[in-house]
Amino acid sequence: MELRVAAYAVVVDQGRLLLAHWAEGGRSGWTMPGGGIEPGEHPERAAVREVREETGYDVEVDALLGVDSLVVPGEGRIVPGPDLQALRIVYRAHVVGGELADEVDGSTDQAAWVPLDEVDDLQHVGLVDVARRFAGLAVRD
Repeated sequence: MELRVAAYAVVVDQGRLLLAHWAEGGRSGWTMPGGGIEPGEHPERAAVREVREETGYDVEVDALLGVDSLVVPGEGRIVPGPDLQALRIVYRAHVVGGELADEVDGSTDQAAWVPLDEVDDLQHVGLVDVARRFAGLAVRD
């Protein structure tokens, strides 16, 4: 089994949630800004770096919200292979600079502020619901 450790940020401003649109291997959906931790990188620093890369914003981490673990069977991966455990570290953060910008040549292709009451209606990955629950934000079941 492979292990992927990643860090993400929940950024809410004026009733809107900052999301990134993931598009990879013919699959897509809205996700939390964030991604893989580089060797030796602190998870908080990874979350800050990834938010900058995917959304154009500089953020400051406020708090650790939770850690989630997901096992993806090998045949369900974008490129079939060994089973994958995704360990997802989720922080609350706030914007301190930058401006909204889409990532170029990455795993995401768009960044957007989405009103909280519209998130359930978007095509999104399960991590969005996990992160919203960690943050105490409403999730329609």
